[in-house]
Amino acid sequence: MKSLLTILKDFHVLYDEPLTRHTSFKIGGPADAVAQPESRDELRGLLTILKNESIRFMIMGNGSNLLFSDNGYRGVIIKINRNLSQLRIEEDTIWTEAGALLSAAASAAMNAGLSGLEFASGIPGTVGGAVFMNAGAYGGEIKDVFVRADVMSEEGGVREFNLEHMDFAYRHSAVQENGILLSACFKLHAGDHELIRAKMDELTEARRSKQPLEMPSAGSVFKRPPGHYVGKLIMDCGLRGYSIGGAQVSEKHCGFIVNKGGAACEDVLRLIEYIQTTVFDRFRVMLTPEIRIIQ
Repeated sequence: MKSLLTILKDFHVLYDEPLTRHTSFKIGGPADAVAQPESRDELRGLLTILKNESIRFMIMGNGSNLLFSDNGYRGVIIKINRNLSQLRIEEDTIWTEAGALLSAAASAAMNAGLSGLEFASGIPGTVGGAVFMNAGAYGGEIKDVFVRADVMSEEGGVREFNLEHMDFAYRHSAVQENGILLSACFKLHAGDHELIRAKMDELTEARRSKQPLEMPSAGSVFKRPPGHYVGKLIMDCGLRGYSIGGAQVSEKHCGFIVNKGGAACEDVLRLIEYIQTTVFDRFRVMLTPEIRIIQ
């Protein structure tokens, strides 16, 4: 059998790469390989080889919503981040490649006097990840500003998805079933630069004061159940600060699990299960993970 080193010799690849370096949780063993294609053509070529060689692969962006196994990932992770991160503004729209940070797109819009992405200014993921999960915060969601996207199938073909194709719902988009987001276009509207900046500063301060941004985490652990707030449910169960191993319910915001030092994936999974059981036993509400768990 040919080695990955031979198969992927023409691509930008890191081998036996610790996933602690690629996720905001700072958890996860080594991946066999992390490939970082620098163009659509390189991505297409990489997909063709991986499919032909029957090699397992997955797509990731900034790693801000992922929990990897302590055993790592057997296969190839295709990372779309700074390697594919161009953006441009044309009148009242902003076009950006999938690897651009969503916060960078929000800042570019602000600098151009365009309003509509203020809610996204503190979301730590890439545009690709944000569209993939219809990211949202403080009353705004990606679907509110989305116009169209280019999506590549695993066979390498590219199709344009408009709003009606995207099947946007809470933390869901059609990209989850249909391929790899390459770029997206968002429609904004003219606004006052200083008012936009003030709103972004306000939301940044709200995040800083209420969320454990100073500690490794994967953001909100659970989806919001209808009629409830996750953090309050967990807090009302007396779980603020509760720990299993190095994983802890954040003392600042109970909807977050933080890595207080040396947390293993198993610590987080056990804590998630304990929270789910405790909340269900008390309130008959089943919490569903929002983070992606890769094993």
